[in-house]
Parts: sequence; C-alpha cells; structure tokens
Amino acid sequence: MWRAIELATQHRTHPNPRVGAVLVDRAGQVVGEGSHQGVGRPHAEVIALEQAGERARGSTLYVTLEPCVHHGNSPPCVTAIVAAGVTHVVVGVIDPDQRVSGKGISWLTDAKVEVTVGELADEAEAVDPGYFHHRRTGLPRVTLKTAMTLDGSVAALDGSSQWITSEESRLDAHVLRSEMDAVVVGAGTLRSDDPELSARHPEAGDTQPRPVIIAGAGELPTEAQLWRRDPLVIATRAVEIPSGDLAVVAGEDHPDPVAAARAIADAGLLDVLLEGGPTMAGAWWRAGIITRGVLYLAGKVGGGVGIGPFAGSFSSLSEAREVNIRSVRNVGLDLRIEFE
Repeated sequence: MWRAIELATQHRTHPNPRVGAVLVDRAGQVVGEGSHQGVGRPHAEVIALEQAGERARGSTLYVTLEPCVHHGNSPPCVTAIVAAGVTHVVVGVIDPDQRVSGKGISWLTDAKVEVTVGELADEAEAVDPGYFHHRRTGLPRVTLKTAMTLDGSVAALDGSSQWITSEESRLDAHVLRSEMDAVVVGAGTLRSDDPELSARHPEAGDTQPRPVIIAGAGELPTEAQLWRRDPLVIATRAVEIPSGDLAVVAGEDHPDPVAAARAIADAGLLDVLLEGGPTMAGAWWRAGIITRGVLYLAGKVGGGVGIGPFAGSFSSLSEAREVNIRSVRNVGLDLRIEFE
C-alpha cells in the first residue's frame, strides 16, 4: 500500500482522483503497478492488471481508493478486476463520490472477491485532500496564503508590501503554488500588481496552476499578463474578457464566495490557493470556505498600524474560530505556519 500511495502522488489528475495500484501474486511478487494520469486515461487498477496479464489470476490488488463501479470515460474497474481473476482486493479508503461510496466494495464481495478496507486509510486520503473535500462538500479545498509582519500587517498603510518576507519564503510560496490546481485573486490585485500567478521555481515543471480572477463591479484591464494563461474569470454579470473562460454567479458588487468556489470546482479545480487581498480574504473567511492556511510570518516588525490580513470587523472574541496548527518551521528569516 505504501508503494500504491507513492504511485498515486506522481500525477495531477483533477477533477479525477489520484489513485495508485499494486498487484501481488500468490508468491508475494509484484506483477503489476499503475497510477491514474488524468481524465480520459486508464485507471490505475487497469494499468496494473494489463501489466500483469495472466499473472493477475489469484493475485492480491492493493489500491489506494475504492475501485469504481460506474461508467465514465472508462468501464468500471470492478469488472476488470473480477475478469482478471483477482481474489483479494486491499482498499486504502472508501471513495466519497456518491456514484461509488461503498458500491465498488459491495460489487466485489458479491462477486466472491475478498475485500479488506482501511489499510493506511489516513495516508491514502492524504494523497488527494482536494478530491476528498470536494466530493464531500461540493466545494474545492481553499488554502489561504498570506504573508505578514511579526506584528500582523500584510502591508503598510501606503499599500506597499514588497517584500515583507524573505526570498526563501517567496520560493517556498512558489512551491505551494505548484501543488495547486488554481491561484485565485481579485480584480484589484490584477489591476494593481499585474501578477503572473505562475509557479516559478526549478522543480515546478510544465504543470502550472490556472489563474482565477474574481471580478468586482469595475472594468477588468484588457492588457495583463494573466490573459496569456487561459484564466477563469468569475463575475456577477457578463463581461468581455480577452481570453479564458467566464462563469457568471450570484452576488451583488462581488461574486458570492460560496457560488464562486462552486464555479471553480465545476471547472475541475479542486485544490486552490487564495492569494487575494484583505477584502477577499475576509469575505471568504466569513463565508466559511477557507479550510486551510499557510501563513508566512516575517522577521520584520512594522511598529504601527498597517493593513491587516482580513478586511471587516472583529468585534468580539466570540467571533474567532479555532484552528489546528499542523506545522511550524523556519524558512529563511521567517516562520511558516500551516493550519486547518
């Protein structure tokens, strides 16, 4: 199962899940391995079965996610497993997709295949947290990324913020971007910073997060770097855009955060990084759709009142929400704090 988990992490597959599979014969020898590579590509189980051929008969299949039982771009994996003569299937975690969610396991047991469920379940789910969050909530997993001074300002009152954090933290943030399906900013950031929103570090490779623009009431600039990168624009009305896709959602001056997040997921973007300014961060936080945060706490002290990470009022301590701090580590002169 550890090997299946390792295989599952090798590809970006959203909106499909990351899945790895390992086939072991009666003698304990690995006879097939596979990992899903994305929409329209063979599933991990099928790749492992084809690699094994006749050696699959009487074997045990280790797979990170419950085999599918529905017809999509590919036939159900359960039928291929039974047809190949696999006698035991070890499943890491049940698929939360309602089209599967236990049905694959029931189908296999009805076909007299022994099934074991829950082998390294937490680790198997951790392979693809965006997929699991989406299938359970209908929304993408939203990670807030922000950088602030030690005394809590993301910018000075004049709006200057480059650079609060160290070069090492900025590189780490690009690594974080490279792990995401999309990077989300508001139209204000687009107008003021003209960002590229790409992952710029040596290991990023060709897979880049898709830029998403949350449009407000103002006009979008027609000349911006993002138009070269096939952005998704989310607005409350039809607007002209030079390139990319437009999703019109509910909202008044700004798109409703939940409706915007749902539109992002509908575009197949299940794990997204929110890099908008305090106005957007505050609105999305109050909507309850930010489920993870990565905070870079700089080795700098502003020494006065600057601009905080969230716009809006914090009137009473009862309004604060508890979070679980998952990790704290030094990055250059700064601290990187991850919470959920």
